[in-house]
Amino acid sequence: MHKTSLLRSWPALQRWLLPLRCLLCDAPGDGMDLCADCAAEMPRNRNCCARCALPLATAAVLCGECQQHAPPWDAAWAPFRYGWPLDRLESRFKFGRDLAAGRVLSGLWQNEPRPIERPSLLITVPLHRSRLRQRGYNQALELARPLARALGVPLRHDVLQRSRRTDAQTELDAVDRRRNVRDAFALCPGLAPPAHVAILDDVMTTGATLAECASVLKRVGVPRVDVWALARAPSPSTRL
Repeated sequence: MHKTSLLRSWPALQRWLLPLRCLLCDAPGDGMDLCADCAAEMPRNRNCCARCALPLATAAVLCGECQQHAPPWDAAWAPFRYGWPLDRLESRFKFGRDLAAGRVLSGLWQNEPRPIERPSLLITVPLHRSRLRQRGYNQALELARPLARALGVPLRHDVLQRSRRTDAQTELDAVDRRRNVRDAFALCPGLAPPAHVAILDDVMTTGATLAECASVLKRVGVPRVDVWALARAPSPSTRL
């Protein structure tokens, strides 16, 4: 068989040898390792604050928090709410080293409509080198690579650096999260970001990490900074 023909037939052969199975229920996969029923259950973030993507009972231009304290970024995109069953895939990807779950999450993200202007550059929230050695990969970067290719946006992972190790944000409240990441990021020397940058992370909870990254870019004169996250955690007081 000609080499070109073999390369073209390889995806079909691979699916025949290793059929797609849903990572959540083990049913046959629908174009990825996720079945159509489980994909339909993913919690889409349809009603949210237009500024910070906080899930709301009804869509609003600004949530109460943004009305009182505007975030340092210009726009946010988080197509999913952080909840069942997406949270199970995210946990497996982030803490269980399940890269197959990461591919599913990235595929879901690519299929969601993008409501804001395309940036000139996509960057990711960096991990401290000690945590990167421990985990083995940056989950935000793994999500960003296929998304950047699909959108045709340049991606860089070396614009920001984590200048000090921080505690895990998961066990901290909103005030401690902001304190934990204060002055934890810096612009890498000699780099000049373009006029419109989007910072990508996997999950936005209070937005403290993304806010600190956005502030660094704003301080060096980046005119527009957007924040992108796969999922946005609802406020504990919000009923959806």
